[in-house]
Amino acid sequence: MSTTPSALIIGASRGLGLGLTERLREAGWNVTATVRDPHKAQALQAVAGVQVETLEMNDDTQLDALVQRLKGQMFDLVFINAGVMGPQPQSPQSVTLDDVGQLFMTNAVAPIRVATRLVAHVREGNGVLAFMSSGLGSVASPDGGEICLYKASKAALNSMINSFVVQLQRSDLTVLAMHPGWVQTAMGGDSAPLDVATSTRGLVEQITAQRGHPGLRFIDYQGQSLTW
Repeated sequence: MSTTPSALIIGASRGLGLGLTERLREAGWNVTATVRDPHKAQALQAVAGVQVETLEMNDDTQLDALVQRLKGQMFDLVFINAGVMGPQPQSPQSVTLDDVGQLFMTNAVAPIRVATRLVAHVREGNGVLAFMSSGLGSVASPDGGEICLYKASKAALNSMINSFVVQLQRSDLTVLAMHPGWVQTAMGGDSAPLDVATSTRGLVEQITAQRGHPGLRFIDYQGQSLTW
């Protein structure tokens, strides 16, 4: 039986998801990665040895179809990465119901729907289920007032992760809410202090270190514990 670890990355066409895929492949992992549109995933498809799957995570039909395609497969890591910044400007005075609904569905609700369907594919004993959270998701954080709706959606995600873990009652599982740092991506912008390679290398190092240590933790890419 092969001892090569395997990972499923949800949302990997660019940015942090693509970086995670690249770092995991460099570390010798087998990787399956999802994208919304395979025709816009040339960079991911250029990473040798990656199995690319299609998923719009807000679409239950696509999600159920992915679960069927993955039937019988087990992963040492399932990392749910997809998310959006939301409307600009982020003013409670001008935002619409549709804008808020889309933001919270994508950033807080859909990740839990995905986790609920895929957690059975996380290997027992030392498997990791990880979510791309944010330090801004800490209610105690004073930062990010200009993107208050995004910040609130990440706080909601953290709360829903906690509820999911309590209801799951799977004592062997390591669950990580992970802050990648402020990273130079389409969302983070060019002025961010971290490049994708540095952030995702740290994320992979922390995932590797946390394997086999069950429980729920909110940590950053350097392994620092964060306040919920």
